[in-house]
Amino acid sequence: MHIDWAALGSVFGVSLVVTVALVGLFTLGIVGLSRRETATASGNSAALATTAAYTCFAACAAAVAYGIYLIVA
Repeated sequence: MHIDWAALGSVFGVSLVVTVALVGLFTLGIVGLSRRETATASGNSAALATTAAYTCFAACAAAVAYGIYLIVA
């Protein structure tokens, strides 16, 4: 049995980077929603924070859907 260590390291590196990026993007979405709550409480407009939060969540959903597509197809 031969293990291709370079390919295994490459898969590990790519999955680590994608996981950190996806968690960071989701975190930005949560921060955007919390800023929306803060802006609403102080009486300011929260349109930009809400749009940014929903965009982050949509990008997360698209990345997960693409990953599922790659696994199933």
